[in-house]
Amino acid sequence: MLKFVKGYLESIEGVATYPMISLLIFFVFFTVLLWWVFTASKEHVEEMGALPLENDDNQQNFEL
Repeated sequence: MLKFVKGYLESIEGVATYPMISLLIFFVFFTVLLWWVFTASKEHVEEMGALPLENDDNQQNFEL
């Protein structure tokens, strides 16, 4: 099975660029994510962290 995939990939011209593009997308995504984590306001982070714990009066409680 691996020989079939390897042979097929060798026949594609420029196939070596796809792993480089994937690595670049991975690196850019996590760099931007890391930048956002360090620059996010503390108030926003606390608000989002407390969101699941808030008790909403308009929320209907269904008992099974």
